[in-house]
Amino acid sequence: MIYIMNDSTDPYFNLALEEYLLLDQDHRDEYFMLWQDRPVVVVGRNQNTLKEINLDVVRNRGVEVVRRLSGGGAVYHDYGNLNFTYIVNDEHHIGFDFARFTGPIIDTLVQMGIRAENSGRNDITISGKKFSGNAQYRWKNRLLHHGTLMFDSCIEDMAEVLNADADKFISKGVSSVRSRVTNIREHLAAEVTLAQFRIALFQRFQATGMLKEERLLTEDELLAVEKLCREKYHSWDWVFGTSPAFNVQSSARFSWGKVEIGMYIENGFIKDCKIYGDFFTNANINKLCASLQGLPYRTEDIRTRLAELDLNVYFPAAFSEEIETLILKEIP
Repeated sequence: MIYIMNDSTDPYFNLALEEYLLLDQDHRDEYFMLWQDRPVVVVGRNQNTLKEINLDVVRNRGVEVVRRLSGGGAVYHDYGNLNFTYIVNDEHHIGFDFARFTGPIIDTLVQMGIRAENSGRNDITISGKKFSGNAQYRWKNRLLHHGTLMFDSCIEDMAEVLNADADKFISKGVSSVRSRVTNIREHLAAEVTLAQFRIALFQRFQATGMLKEERLLTEDELLAVEKLCREKYHSWDWVFGTSPAFNVQSSARFSWGKVEIGMYIENGFIKDCKIYGDFFTNANINKLCASLQGLPYRTEDIRTRLAELDLNVYFPAAFSEEIETLILKEIP
């Protein structure tokens, strides 16, 4: 595995770099990175950006907003946060297996006197409090796995820029967020800086024998990443996207994530459809939406179309009946 040395704190560049390495023309090299962002909200691939952020606070504080390739929920990065990325060849795995990538991180913390463990569908926790969220995206036989490591992040800022989901937080505000998240630094017996933690983590990965080579990006690679950064990750369409004025909406939270479905019904037909959420999927959810467009807004027609589709392709952790019930929920 090649260790890419990346000192950029530009969130648009860093996510473009992940995509560039994932789609590496050789499709053979495997990569690992440790990296940081300046203050930014990073939303999941299938989320409705405007619902995930407190727009006034984001604008007033100059916090940037970007969308990543992978699914899952919105996260806040600042200079107290460290991120990690694996890009591996993974043709034999199909589902979402997060634990196999978090071992070296947990081992590093054990060496520092902290007991951490995998929790829920994609978190790492200390004493039941989350300090790391993980997500994945698959392209052909290659897999991108990345995650956050809250070392000394400003939890107050995080709580204010993100819209707290009532399904996750019974009461809104900083206190409810603080009760569920923590910083690694709070659990250290001795003073350690984030830079020292980064070195310790890198050395742990070296000790496993995973890292065979270190290198910087070439000039050609930098130009290619900057082009992708400029044309895609900075674009309004990618970050915010467009949404029709839905006149039918339904949502539900399951153990595997939240799903929101919006439809625009005109003259009894589904004219437009959009599915949002923090669920994980290896498929393009827009293809499912496209398969519903043009159908009569009737139970029998929608049920027939859904029966023709493999819903587990789009929602790997769900029961097909859960998705069908949600889609049909608002039909009178």
